[in-house]
Amino acid sequence: MSYFTTSDGTEIYFSDWGTGQPIVFSHGWPLSSDAWALERKTLADAGFRVIAHDRRGHGRSSQPWQGNDMDTYARDLAELVESLDLRDVIVVGHSTGGGEAVRYAARHGRERVAKVVTIGAVPPIMVATEAYPDGLPMSVFDNIRAGVLADRSNFYQELAPSFFGFNREGAAVSKGAMDDFWRQGMLAGIQAAYECVAAFSATDFTEDLRALEVPILIAHGDDDQIVPIANSAHKSIELVKDGTLKVYPGAPHGIFGAYQQELISDILAFIKG
Repeated sequence: MSYFTTSDGTEIYFSDWGTGQPIVFSHGWPLSSDAWALERKTLADAGFRVIAHDRRGHGRSSQPWQGNDMDTYARDLAELVESLDLRDVIVVGHSTGGGEAVRYAARHGRERVAKVVTIGAVPPIMVATEAYPDGLPMSVFDNIRAGVLADRSNFYQELAPSFFGFNREGAAVSKGAMDDFWRQGMLAGIQAAYECVAAFSATDFTEDLRALEVPILIAHGDDDQIVPIANSAHKSIELVKDGTLKVYPGAPHGIFGAYQQELISDILAFIKG
């Protein structure tokens, strides 16, 4: 198992597979780098060097009380990339990790990042604000925080069906996928899980999106019940200089099944294009 220590003393777990152009993955809440297992293997097999880390407070990384905010997440990622001296990097982020990837690329990665991919990502901002009045009400995120505090084990079990779209009529349900969602979620410390809700919901990425100078693929399922596409991808594509929006009809928030296979193919095509 590989770890590096950040400038504030936090131990971050990461995996580093394969050789070639580096692809760095950032996972969603409340998961870990295990969420990228298939993507990591497939892309390493395709000739890329694939790096994925567990965000502080999540997975196998240490659980500091402090630093559970998007600026620190992006700084941690920057320090990981710098410690490995990665160049010409493709940064890929899902959900919360999409925000992390965008902030990292915009504020830290100008000399190192070649392209960005976001999937079901939270930018520009999830919660309703004066600038984005059609965002989600704060009560949605207050309820998530309450669920984490009251009984996070049960909360993650109840969240998994909508995360993967298994609550839709006719959906092919995978109990294994839901069990793994719960397993990864329970590895996240309660402090990190609680504070990360504010990080993914209330961080405004508008200026980060505007600042990106590299191509970005914005991928999103149009049946995403966690990060609605109208409040995220459809707004993000209007803010970036060199963006491609790919909408997956009927696809959920969680990356699974046929959606996952199509997405991997599209990421490869975008990287090579």
